[in-house]
Amino acid sequence: MKLFNLPDLGEGLQEAEIVTWQVKPGDEVKQGQQLLSVETAKAIVEIPSPEAGTIAKCFGDEGDIVQVGDPLIEFEVSGGNKPPPKPKPEKEDAGTVVGEVKSGSEVVREKATSIGGNRSSGIRATPAVRALARQLDVDLSIVTPTGPNDTVTATDVQRVARILSEVGPMELLRGVRRTMARTMAQAHAEVVPVTLHDTVDIDHWKDDEDISIRLIRAIVAACAAEPALNAWYDTHAIGRRLLKKIHLGIAADTSDGLFVPVIQDVAQYDAGSLRAELDRIKQAVSDRSIPPEKLRGHTFTLTNFGTLAGRHATPIVVPPTVAILGAGKSYDAVVPDQGKPAIHQLLPLSLTFDHRAVTGGEAGRFLGVLMDSLGE
Repeated sequence: MKLFNLPDLGEGLQEAEIVTWQVKPGDEVKQGQQLLSVETAKAIVEIPSPEAGTIAKCFGDEGDIVQVGDPLIEFEVSGGNKPPPKPKPEKEDAGTVVGEVKSGSEVVREKATSIGGNRSSGIRATPAVRALARQLDVDLSIVTPTGPNDTVTATDVQRVARILSEVGPMELLRGVRRTMARTMAQAHAEVVPVTLHDTVDIDHWKDDEDISIRLIRAIVAACAAEPALNAWYDTHAIGRRLLKKIHLGIAADTSDGLFVPVIQDVAQYDAGSLRAELDRIKQAVSDRSIPPEKLRGHTFTLTNFGTLAGRHATPIVVPPTVAILGAGKSYDAVVPDQGKPAIHQLLPLSLTFDHRAVTGGEAGRFLGVLMDSLGE
């Protein structure tokens, strides 16, 4: 037998989710024939067969997450003898408790300990209560302690177990949503975010004005006037790189999760070609055909959440970028017009910047130029 392992998918990606198997045990395959499709943090990738042969075994089911180097396919080798199966390792004793664990005085008299190195680090609980938590699949970090000295009791664990049984099973995040969760956690851990809010009067715009094009052209003008926001910040070196070209990431909401396709050197486009490029990448995201290189390398981000709902927000800056602009839902408001009240349409804006790399003055000047551009 010969094993074919999950190959290096590039981009520093270490894992992928099995989406679809195109083969099954017993199938004859040719070299280059598609074996399966996997989903990475960037895109769906088709994996071809490295050789011709007969499929003896497929490792993993659809929805499983596999690491680079994990076995995917076992090929039959002509004339070879199938090796005897390796004995399965005996199941480790996880310390589960057989039967009911009581919460009487016997448990209270046990010494409550705080064990480091795991998710329940710093949580006081007796060994029996920890065993009960493992048996009921309860994470002690989400349990509110009611025992003496903030000790988690068996009753506390049982209460949480009942609640979890009512809300249903855990749904593990997969694919794009899994990547989004990791990216947001990194942003929360690293970035020092500050958000400026303002509104711009767009009552003079034409009825068929393309708001996305206007926003992008305003970003280009603002980056030219204040390049500090078109930059990458290096957390470890404590330094920044000011970038000459604007590679604009466009936040795109889908049922699979959040995508951020990138328009390279966005300043080079005129209005017509920019609209065509926006439509093209939107369709590519929708049918999941967008290549990985179109999902990396952005220097500034735009999120037009106003197409859904909401006026102001606190958009999240994703390292190494240092700024993101959010456009909310436009609305009518009474404003002074030549000394008289009038109803005008206003567009709310939210600019979040990383205060490690951008000063308040730089962000304010950027937003001012952007609003002037939109107000023209």
